[in-house]
Amino acid sequence: MTLDLFSLKGRTALVTGGSRGIGKMIARGFIDQGAKVYISSRKAADCAATAQELGPQCIALPQDISTVEGVKALAAAYQARETRLDILVNNAGAAWGAPFDDFPESGWDKVMNLNLKSPFFLIQALKPLLAATATEDQPAKVINIASIDGIRLNPMETYSYHASKSALIYLTRRMAARLIRDRIVVTAIAPGAFASEMNRAARDHAAEVVKHIPAGRIGRDEDMAAAAIYLASRAGDYVVGDTIAVDGGVALANIGSGGPS
Repeated sequence: MTLDLFSLKGRTALVTGGSRGIGKMIARGFIDQGAKVYISSRKAADCAATAQELGPQCIALPQDISTVEGVKALAAAYQARETRLDILVNNAGAAWGAPFDDFPESGWDKVMNLNLKSPFFLIQALKPLLAATATEDQPAKVINIASIDGIRLNPMETYSYHASKSALIYLTRRMAARLIRDRIVVTAIAPGAFASEMNRAARDHAAEVVKHIPAGRIGRDEDMAAAAIYLASRAGDYVVGDTIAVDGGVALANIGSGGPS
């Protein structure tokens, strides 16, 4: 029997931070595989522009989810439009760099809230929709976007970013162990160097960053899309609680440069 292992036809997804960077790469990949994709971001104009660019299967749902109130508002806005959710991608994130002696509380709270607290409470708020039609043959999927900076250190003093992404990897495991009983499969991706506003080093100084990547290049859009499609589709149904590093070998080699991913 031939299975269409990577098809997302008929499925509905929500991608936070979906207007640019890694979120946009994933949203485009899902649409190309047949999914209907809602994208959310803090800036409404950017969200609308990306939805228009990606076509009629992409719907803008702008919302600031840096607070629990914002998370609940996004969940309510989605639920007003759909009765089910097949795939949730927690991609919205922030980074902050400052010397240890000067690192501010604001830089700690902003990053930890958006990178760690918001994903947890968004999954909690959307769990009824994720579980609504999930089955053993087609479980719902949650994909958390962590970072290789949660696996190994980079040279930058990004204390709250490192802590938040490492914690998100372990939180993924904890939630996976609980939610699998509801036929919700939780996994994570740890990106390496992809050109984006978050990773300006990879975007603006690729030649230097590449020197530290065993694969000899920065990540391409299709590299990120492929990993997310794998986890979201039938192909990834039996992968539970794991974090896949998509980094050209950086974490495995225990070397790194280029700032937050």
